[in-house]
Amino acid sequence: SQSRAETMSGLAVGLKKGLLVEKRKLAPRPASRKGKLGKHVKFVREVIREIAGYSPLERRCIELLRNGRDKRCLKLCKKRLGTHKRAKSKREQCAVFLRTTQRKAK
Repeated sequence: SQSRAETMSGLAVGLKKGLLVEKRKLAPRPASRKGKLGKHVKFVREVIREIAGYSPLERRCIELLRNGRDKRCLKLCKKRLGTHKRAKSKREQCAVFLRTTQRKAK
């Protein structure tokens, strides 16, 4: 829990040996924002979704979720997408779409 500088003694020998130095404050690296969704990319994806609509997999998944077949939806997505993690995120996307459309209908 203690930082390395606090544990150092300033001596060249012993368990806590080492020079006492202050930690440098570095600027964040460009790689640290990798994967963050930007405004422009979000806008472009929304436009594409609006124009292209949903894929057959997504339509079928939404239909299964409407009927309360969550597990079947997950199995279908896993079979088509290859991994459990991707399947879960796809099912969640479809569930979010379903919730928003139901909210708009009310």
